[in-house]
Amino acid sequence: MPVLLHQAKAELFKTLGHPVRVRVLELLGEGPMPVRDLLSAIEVEASNLSQQLAVLRRAGIVTARRDGATVTYALAGGDVSELMGAARRILTDLLADQGELLAALRADGPLREPAPERPVGDPVLGNRL
Repeated sequence: MPVLLHQAKAELFKTLGHPVRVRVLELLGEGPMPVRDLLSAIEVEASNLSQQLAVLRRAGIVTARRDGATVTYALAGGDVSELMGAARRILTDLLADQGELLAALRADGPLREPAPERPVGDPVLGNRL
């Protein structure tokens, strides 16, 4: 039974594994949005956005409501917004650690040129091996 749960989780993360879908979820975390607003905020082709919204809809992560010609999308539940927030916190921590490493490297000063290669041999006899 646990294998099925791991597979389902992997599928969920696969569904989240596209930059446009992540951006859509971030925007919808602020509240429901019509497609035209999503399109102007994300700046992708309408067909691309439509494909990504369809993936999210099939996975049950977002819902769509039609009002005349306007289709408005919303998160299916607050957990998705919490997941996006958790991802942001994790990335912030990871990048902070990298920033500290970068600062430490910069504090060591500029990289020095490697010493010129010296001939191998006996310095007294002047011969090279």
